Amino acid sequence: MIAVIRGELADLDVDAVLRPVSAEWEAVTPAMRRLELAAGPELRAYCQRLGEPPVGSALITPAGALRARFMVHVVVRSVAEPVTENAVRRGLRNGLRRLQEWGIARVAMPAIGTGAGNLDAEDVARIMLDEYYDHAVTADFPTALTIAAESEYELQAFQRQLAARELPYLSDPAEAGRG
Repeated sequence: MIAVIRGELADLDVDAVLRPVSAEWEAVTPAMRRLELAAGPELRAYCQRLGEPPVGSALITPAGALRARFMVHVVVRSVAEPVTENAVRRGLRNGLRRLQEWGIARVAMPAIGTGAGNLDAEDVARIMLDEYYDHAVTADFPTALTIAAESEYELQAFQRQLAARELPYLSDPAEAGRG
């Protein structure tokens, strides 16, 4: 099941939140900064102790003060490597693998790789849905995905990509883990 909503990741009742970050653990969009603040200062300190992960990697940590239990940090850029389609693919693929390994069923994530100077929401929606459906063919987890769009444009981009695949999605926020 895929739900596409407008909303804040911190408000969702899910098992894990996937968060794109830089290799230096910096938030890559204002929405990710808000998520970091909602999780609390312990999360940032925890992440800093992990060192500087490579672009395309994914790491699981506790989610701090969020309703979710876990946070999956997907590294999409570094000082030397900007956000690219390949970095988003690798990071999401590795993030989905972590969710499978840990048996995490309900996950929420933003449009990964968007933001000022980064990828267009249409391209991100295509990449993310390709990776999610490729993963779902052989994996048991996650079983439910909520994509929290930050703008109406992002929301519509995901809805168009899902409609083009003739695959179902939910648009009712009550069905997407709000609570």
